Amino acid sequence: MSRVFVNIGLSLDGYMAPEGMRMDDPGYLNWGAKWGAMMRWILKQQHFRENLGFGPGGETGPVNDHVRHTMERIGANIMGKRMFDQGEVAWPEDAPFHTPVYVLTHEQREPWVRPGGTTFHFVNDGPERALELAREAAGDRDVRIAGGADVIQQYLNLGAVDELEIALALVLFGGGRRLFENLRDPGPQLRIDRVLDGPDATHLRYVRP
Repeated sequence: MSRVFVNIGLSLDGYMAPEGMRMDDPGYLNWGAKWGAMMRWILKQQHFRENLGFGPGGETGPVNDHVRHTMERIGANIMGKRMFDQGEVAWPEDAPFHTPVYVLTHEQREPWVRPGGTTFHFVNDGPERALELAREAAGDRDVRIAGGADVIQQYLNLGAVDELEIALALVLFGGGRRLFENLRDPGPQLRIDRVLDGPDATHLRYVRP
């Protein structure tokens, strides 16, 4: 069976997104600069640049290999409506997923097909149903819970997350959307599996025992 994993960037003080993050105004509360500083590490990686069509160049090495492995293992993505709404106005026509994407929403909407293999499906029946559909679509590849924080928390509370990968950046947001909020006791039961050091982030992987 495919594994369910989370792969995100995180500020040193525990935020996934800075306060005021909205795609229509990257200067609002300086969120664009803060988010860019947190994600600087991935923008430098060769595989990421190639996958998003940023052109040749980029860093190679263990961190780039980590990015390649993560992107190649994904057979389906799950995200929340807020993340989709922001991405819909910001992603290029060839959206950066190249898999089926299941959007948790109350909105009734037909699937939205994009070039490059990305199709957004809008699921009105809750996180369990979205995961069931994503597993079917992923086949022998894995399911990524893409975000945002609320959706990740829902799947952590369901005990559905097999792996949690965090790129911990030396950036302080001081406010925004925290990853570890609204979690029910006793919380996710995970153990540390790997630590990969990079110049801009420390990559931590936790797995279910």
